Amino acid sequence: MAGFSVQRYAPERSAWGKLTARDSLVRKLDWPLLGSALALSFIGSLLVYSATRGRDSLTHGDPYYFLFRHALNTGIGFALMVGTIWLGHRTLRGAVPVLYGLSVLLVLAVLTPLGATVNGAHAWIIIGGGFSLQPSEFTKITIILIMAMLLAERVDAGDQLHPDHRTVAKALGLAAVPMAVVMGMPDLGSVMVMVVIVLGVLLASGASNRWIAGLLGAGVAGAIAIWQLGLLDEYQIARFAAFANPALDPAGVGYNTNQARIAIGSGGLSGTGLFHGTQTTGQFVPEQQTDFVFTVAGEELGFLGAGLILVLLGVVLWRACRIARETTELYGTIVAAGIIAWFAFQSFENIGMTLGIMPVAGLPLPFVSYGGSSMFAVWVAVGLLQSIRMQRPISA
Repeated sequence: MAGFSVQRYAPERSAWGKLTARDSLVRKLDWPLLGSALALSFIGSLLVYSATRGRDSLTHGDPYYFLFRHALNTGIGFALMVGTIWLGHRTLRGAVPVLYGLSVLLVLAVLTPLGATVNGAHAWIIIGGGFSLQPSEFTKITIILIMAMLLAERVDAGDQLHPDHRTVAKALGLAAVPMAVVMGMPDLGSVMVMVVIVLGVLLASGASNRWIAGLLGAGVAGAIAIWQLGLLDEYQIARFAAFANPALDPAGVGYNTNQARIAIGSGGLSGTGLFHGTQTTGQFVPEQQTDFVFTVAGEELGFLGAGLILVLLGVVLWRACRIARETTELYGTIVAAGIIAWFAFQSFENIGMTLGIMPVAGLPLPFVSYGGSSMFAVWVAVGLLQSIRMQRPISA
């Protein structure tokens, strides 16, 4: 980009031209972040297996069907993380416009005959062989990257102290394009996450508080308009109604939340034991391997096991916050902040809906829930965080 000084990672080298132990890439990895993410994925594999091993209609008679696929998704996600670290977030910065364009094309493809409807949301592309793709998961990453590229360009070049109004407006306009398409699917849960991401990015960029206030006001006005104009589907309205009044239809729209709360409440302090939850083995909680996977932890591992998941998610967020604070470039700070906003809100929403304190929005629990697109996206995000931590900017 014009005016941007190219920066690359340049570790110190010994007299023999090899990386010194101090500056080796392995030593520069954020191990608490990596270890927590791996632990969450491992726990998720156990929970997914417990939730699906007895559901022959889903597993086609193979109790290890979802366990194998969850492990495969984690492995592919880990490889994507390694590839992201190898390329580096600054190298990817040059490819952001292309990645953004591809993500917009993918979400648009969902609206063509290639798209498929799952649980009321027309948000998927069926690939074949039992595999599908949810483009909105990758759109979360490209929104972070395109906004970071625009908002940080002139600041990192030393031309400005903060992004100007024109740059902020351009960044918001680019973020609004895929968000509008995803809203039309409709995938309200993903749009909620994207809105929080945009807020997190703007806060980290140093943009004027008037933009934050204006965006919040526009969001409230937009939500009221969508409700008044009847733009929500019936199932979405029913979910909000059930959230406001859980006793409204306990055998219908309120069934998922009620059964989830029963499962979590029955776990007590230490749980009923892995693979021994009556709600889980009885298949009372729908979508338990994806949206409601936290109920398996609450029932079978109890407060201690569920608390461990919260602690691990907290470590991921803590390390991401530290990376955002310690980087010396605004671009890296904005990218890390967007990922923090994404992980924090999506985790809160997913766990909150199982507890009945948030409406059901169909969002997976990062690293834990079954789902390839979500798993790939969160591991790419970890790769970006690791790259930001490992690369020190120096002028070319």
